[in-house]
Amino acid sequence: MSNCKILYVCQEITPYLPETGMSKLCRTLSQSMQEKGNEIRTFMPRYGNINERRNQLHEVIRLSGMNLIIDDNDHQLIIKVASIPSARVQIYFIDNDDYFSRKYMLTDAAGNYFPDNDERAIFFARGVLETVKKLRWEPAIVHCHGWFTSVVPIYLRYVFDDDPLFRNTKIVTSLYGDRFPGELDPNFASKIASEGVPADKLELISHPSYENLIEFVIQQSDGVIMETEDPGAQIAGWLKQSGKPVLEYQDKSDTAYLDTYQKFYEGLL
Repeated sequence: MSNCKILYVCQEITPYLPETGMSKLCRTLSQSMQEKGNEIRTFMPRYGNINERRNQLHEVIRLSGMNLIIDDNDHQLIIKVASIPSARVQIYFIDNDDYFSRKYMLTDAAGNYFPDNDERAIFFARGVLETVKKLRWEPAIVHCHGWFTSVVPIYLRYVFDDDPLFRNTKIVTSLYGDRFPGELDPNFASKIASEGVPADKLELISHPSYENLIEFVIQQSDGVIMETEDPGAQIAGWLKQSGKPVLEYQDKSDTAYLDTYQKFYEGLL
């Protein structure tokens, strides 16, 4: 399956953010799949705690400047790029002053989740897909990591489904134990509906809890990869019920797991 075009949409990537299971995997996968001869594009949010000077981020003027409207408000889309020197992998960053200038990722200094995380996730998803369109790049696989990327599969299914670039794209979702407490903003579904998603398709996320969001994303995905050994009984039940292809949790201490990911992608195409 070399020469396959794979789009990685990541909540976090090291070395730009602290090392976690997710940030490490996103970096390793991008590098490994590129080294296997695939064509890669990797996106993440430009959170305010990313040191732009140290990581040598620079704005890509030809891709920036578009305005995205979320909940009737205009937000400017800024695209930045940097390379992981030791990996020769390029990372695209989705940026916007309203959503990503604060010096934290998803929670404030006291550990409280930002009340506008729903809009930040919507902006990120829309920004990624609009940028891929501008690049005129046709991904065979879109692989999403972290709940913050969960709007991407929804848009691919309902908003960008007629776009020739995405018509044959297979969606892969990696599930982590990255639960958020309570629910996102209660208007989350209506904000997405205003982007062109039929409101009747969004019933499940009219109460946007983590579980409801993940169940909805599983429905939109072509394949699911377990990055946690225990996703919780509820999610495990839905997965079984869905009949979707599932790649079970892989031990990351042995790099052989990377071949398993490659085979899983091949099985979906």
